[in-house]
Amino acid sequence: MKTNPFTKWLLAPVLILGGCSKEIPAASGPCLPFFEAGWIRIGPTAMPMMGGFGRIQNGCAEDVAVVGASSPHFADVSLHRTISEDGMSRMRPVPRLEVESGTTAVLEPGGLHLMLMQPVGDFEAGSEVSVTLKLEDGRELPAKFVVQANAP
Repeated sequence: MKTNPFTKWLLAPVLILGGCSKEIPAASGPCLPFFEAGWIRIGPTAMPMMGGFGRIQNGCAEDVAVVGASSPHFADVSLHRTISEDGMSRMRPVPRLEVESGTTAVLEPGGLHLMLMQPVGDFEAGSEVSVTLKLEDGRELPAKFVVQANAP
């Protein structure tokens, strides 16, 4: 049987790598949503609180719920929603944020957002801040934020 000369070219890397590679483990655990486009608004002066914004995308087959948050950069992190009550804007805690399968929860100024209380240290525009979102099922979702003076 005559072989194509390109067959050796195609098989050589497979044979070489196959002999020294380790088995790739299967993905562990259930699907995890992801956080993107995170930013924190920094005020012109030092403030005891800041707002965190971004998007939680749930591309998983199951709904998830965010029930808490924490960060080494703040004494307290909580989820809030800005609402209009009697003509005044007020912030109310959100104890549970459900993110249905295939949807995106948007954290934005004037709406749903993270309330970041008592910053630990000073922040400069461009610095990166990490926050951990806690899911109802006990898992954690890492979230990165960039400190900015204005909305992106």
